[in-house]
Amino acid sequence: MIKYAVKRILYMFLVLFIIILICFVLIRMLPLPQLPPGDPHTKVVMMQRQAMGYDKPYLVQFGLFLKNVVTDFNWGLSDKLYYGQEVWSVFLQKLPATVVVNLYSIILSIPLGIGLGIFAAVRKNTWIDYLISTLTVVVISVPGFVYAFVIQYIFCYRLKWFPLVMKSGTDWLSPEMLKSMAPAILALSLGVIASFTRTTRAELSEVLTRDFMLLARAKGLTPVQATVRHALRNCMVVIVPGIFGEFLGILSGSFVIEKIFSIPGVGSLTLNAINGPDYNIFMLTTAFYTAIGLLGGLVVDLSYGFLDPRIRIGEKG
Repeated sequence: MIKYAVKRILYMFLVLFIIILICFVLIRMLPLPQLPPGDPHTKVVMMQRQAMGYDKPYLVQFGLFLKNVVTDFNWGLSDKLYYGQEVWSVFLQKLPATVVVNLYSIILSIPLGIGLGIFAAVRKNTWIDYLISTLTVVVISVPGFVYAFVIQYIFCYRLKWFPLVMKSGTDWLSPEMLKSMAPAILALSLGVIASFTRTTRAELSEVLTRDFMLLARAKGLTPVQATVRHALRNCMVVIVPGIFGEFLGILSGSFVIEKIFSIPGVGSLTLNAINGPDYNIFMLTTAFYTAIGLLGGLVVDLSYGFLDPRIRIGEKG
């Protein structure tokens, strides 16, 4: 298990390096942002560009970029969106909004998805099961941004239940803030709820037909007791890793939703950096989303072995 984990981590860093290199070259192909004359930060930004070798070949620039990040964790200064400010400071200001919206989404999705999956499995081959399964397939098949536009149009524009954009501020538990975040949370949650429903329904349906469930019923346990005490416990081996994976998955895929609902998070920052263009902000946010995606796959794989000792990933049978 340890050998497998070390190997996966090394591969993860290799893939991260390759993706960052490709993104670095692609963003450098865009026209360099013009420096505003007379701004007090212009001289500092010009010195940064000279130190980063903007007039040198791409590979030389990439080497200087990696050196600054690895040795000093210096991601440079913003030369477009937040002119003259440190990129890392800007990123830290935007990160809480992204984390909070995604955290609320996963908190909403877990009980609803697992609950619907259990209900469908217990009512297997009934009209309720068919209805839930059909809706699950439909929701999973449609991209999340489509739901975002529908939710925004119906609940924000037509019914006016929620504001069109997220309220500014940092009081994440206030009723006003929660109300302004509700459309984005719902748009992010629909696909995750459907995913949990499908996974729970499939696993629980299989477990309910096993011999140990018949033995539990023979001992006098009610269907509810047998399902909760035995069937769900076996399903958790698959469901729990899915929770980690889904959280990291929506965290890395919410930038379009953030842009639609004007959430001041890392996703909106990434798209603005591309449109800017702002080289250094784009590189930091790209590294963040790439690392989150790779870490999600690693956590899911390793969690199987920790949750069930019978599973030893990487061992030869």
